Amino acid sequence: MALYTTTAGVSAISPDQIEQLIVLPVQSNSIAFQAATLVTTNATETRIPRVTDDPSAAWTAEGDEIGTSDPKIDDIAVLPKKLAGLVVVSNETVADTNPAADSIVGDGLTRDIARKVDAAFFGSNSAAPTLQPEGLEDQTDATEVTAPTAWADADPFAEAISNVEGLGLGIGSFVANPADALLLAQLKESTTSSRPLLGSDPSNPTRRALQGVPMLVSPAVTAGTVWGIPSTRAVIVRRNDVDLQVDRSAYFTSDRTAIRATMRVGFAFTQPAAIQKISLAAE
Repeated sequence: MALYTTTAGVSAISPDQIEQLIVLPVQSNSIAFQAATLVTTNATETRIPRVTDDPSAAWTAEGDEIGTSDPKIDDIAVLPKKLAGLVVVSNETVADTNPAADSIVGDGLTRDIARKVDAAFFGSNSAAPTLQPEGLEDQTDATEVTAPTAWADADPFAEAISNVEGLGLGIGSFVANPADALLLAQLKESTTSSRPLLGSDPSNPTRRALQGVPMLVSPAVTAGTVWGIPSTRAVIVRRNDVDLQVDRSAYFTSDRTAIRATMRVGFAFTQPAAIQKISLAAE
């Protein structure tokens, strides 16, 4: 990215550059984007359809009329909320080589935007309901699975998988806090085995798997809780108007440059009962 000044002190940055410097790094760094299904839109509000009741089939004699039935369908209105970040750097830094200038954005704004997306997705918007979308902690109809007071085996996760299979779905990933991920990684298959309870994901050997399901790790998840997420029932809506601006005029008197990034995202949990919240019991 060339951070050079154009008219009125603002740098022109192409959509392709914004894609490479903001959109793709945020999606790569955000665990929420990896655990959910992404929908992109140009609309201010997006309606995500959901089926609340399936149509009904029936055994029918040959030649008889086939009974009709309709699925019950409604939708969830998602209004993406704005995430904005601003960094101010010296013009000496901006005048450095392009890779160094790129790292200002990549190492700062994109990672922080990804952290904020994860904090909202795995958390609650109770402190700022008008500014932040509802997250997993706001889904009161999520299925709760109670584990013992400490992680001891994979039974709670097997229960979560069974719950989701009962709905005709599958868990795309478990997501845990790093502290819980470490404790689970230290568990062994049995008291007489040194083989770890967590296996490896065949599609990604560096990723851990729990009961054959990939386990992702995010500090945004509350310690003592592991989420089981069917990716088809957790949707992230991202507006296409992701923006990146570079402006030298605002801090002209201090010889500094402002770099601003904005991204609008919202969440939809189309079947809350399919979301599994596995939590340690209180001692």
